[in-house]
Amino acid sequence: MTQRKDELAANLAGVEERIAAACAAAGRPREAVTLIVVTKTYPASDVRLLAELGVRHVAENRDQDAAPKAAECADLPLTWHFVGQLQTNKVRSVLGYAGFVHSVDRARLVTALSREAVRAGRETGCLLQVALDADAGGRGERGGVAPAGIGELAGLVAEAPGLRLDGLMTVAPLSGEYAGRRQAAFERLMDLSTDLRRARPAATMVSAGMTADLEQAVAAGATHVRVGTAVLGVRPRLG
Repeated sequence: MTQRKDELAANLAGVEERIAAACAAAGRPREAVTLIVVTKTYPASDVRLLAELGVRHVAENRDQDAAPKAAECADLPLTWHFVGQLQTNKVRSVLGYAGFVHSVDRARLVTALSREAVRAGRETGCLLQVALDADAGGRGERGGVAPAGIGELAGLVAEAPGLRLDGLMTVAPLSGEYAGRRQAAFERLMDLSTDLRRARPAATMVSAGMTADLEQAVAAGATHVRVGTAVLGVRPRLG
């Protein structure tokens, strides 16, 4: 366990150096960017070590893995973020541990989240997942609302009891106009965030960037980066 803690500590230090350098290059203070460690496929023991090393934000993308892990780590001072595509029948379970849902992308999900947040007596932070590869009326291959649909969906979240509209999230597209153009994709997300904040000034979060492209995300203005592999290592293949 000591060896694993040392490994995680070294990896975290490397990621911290990358974020700090990216912030300095962009003329941004280091505290402008929050690191969310994506712990999917890794055990609760790793989450506990990360907490001991000062990590305060962790993310999961599959409820069936996240729910038992979060329960096992309920004593830790952590904020859990749900970043995967979310089915409405998983909403009750996810809101049992997640303070933020980064993947809000359709009206039906907003309704389900609101109903459960009210039932649980809690406020849930919501980010709209933006599909930069979607056509005007569709969703992206990894989920998400098309840019043209942001305003309408944001209005639904902002008016829904139990929900708080916190901002936007994206995953760099694998196809379409922004394929292979991560910097341009993140800059487009920032433009959309600026537009959103004109109408919804409190929606300041911009969740973008992972292990391979966190520098581009920070340069564009992301407030939160979601890093897994660079901290925890290359994930085992899921059968």
